[in-house]
Amino acid sequence: MSLDPEDIRELAEGYTQAWCSRSAQAVSACFTEDAASIINDGEPSVGRATIADAMGAFFADFPDLVLTMDDIRTGGNKAIFLWTLEGTNAETGKRVRIGGWQNWRVSDDLLIAHADGGYDAEEYERQVREGL
Repeated sequence: MSLDPEDIRELAEGYTQAWCSRSAQAVSACFTEDAASIINDGEPSVGRATIADAMGAFFADFPDLVLTMDDIRTGGNKAIFLWTLEGTNAETGKRVRIGGWQNWRVSDDLLIAHADGGYDAEEYERQVREGL
């Protein structure tokens, strides 16, 4: 089924707001119950509870995190979500600003069924250690 691009844009805007709320439950609610989320070719987080656990740990690392939606590209039930993340690492106190993407497969009920994305992990680690 082909989904309305504006509906997917609304999903992306809600997803961005969920990230900015720093609520792991709010972010995981944007996914289907059995969704998979993969970051930088790592092990998939499968299911809302696992996705929420991963998000909770991430939000603990960046208590002032802000996510910006840079763009959303859509086609049928697929989308590419482009983002920029900014925040201060809780352990090092260093500011981080990193961009990335997620390739989404969106369910008929407008939830993320599969997300596969990434960012420059080396640059991220450098910023965590040294800052911007």
